[in-house]
Amino acid sequence: MNLLNKTLCCLGSIFIATVLFVNQSSAAADKIGVVDLRKAILTSTAGQKAKDLIDQKAKTLQADLKKDQDALVALQKDMEKKGAAWNDAMKKEKATEFQKKGREFNAKQQEANADMRKLEEEHLKPLQQKALDVAKKVAKDEGYAFVLPREVLVVAPEDNDITDKVVSELNKSK
Repeated sequence: MNLLNKTLCCLGSIFIATVLFVNQSSAAADKIGVVDLRKAILTSTAGQKAKDLIDQKAKTLQADLKKDQDALVALQKDMEKKGAAWNDAMKKEKATEFQKKGREFNAKQQEANADMRKLEEEHLKPLQQKALDVAKKVAKDEGYAFVLPREVLVVAPEDNDITDKVVSELNKSK
């Protein structure tokens, strides 16, 4: 993710330099806006509903995984505590059981992660496209020639930030 941020920052800087220095005569007349799409999505009404749904599912999955993890830890402690008294066959049986439960836990954890990605894709992906469309509309209505994502900018005047306007428009559209 760090490499992606650096790449986006570099590309944003190159883009800004190109806009400002290559075409100086028209750059003064062009307005450059800034939008934080992540913030716009997550603070919009629809984004809050999606986030609440995703958070609720995450808590359910975490609680379920916690039970399995606790069972694994209990089995491990049991093996450590009683292992010295067990014969080789019992030790082997418990070790096999522990490995099996460990594999089942890992599979369940991967399945939970896949479920969360699917849920996010299902509920947030449409909002991302909608937020982009709304940002384009706000930019056009406000006379911005360019709108850059907040993530690629180190400094940007607050007057050029259209995030709140995007949130407002997202909340108006249902």
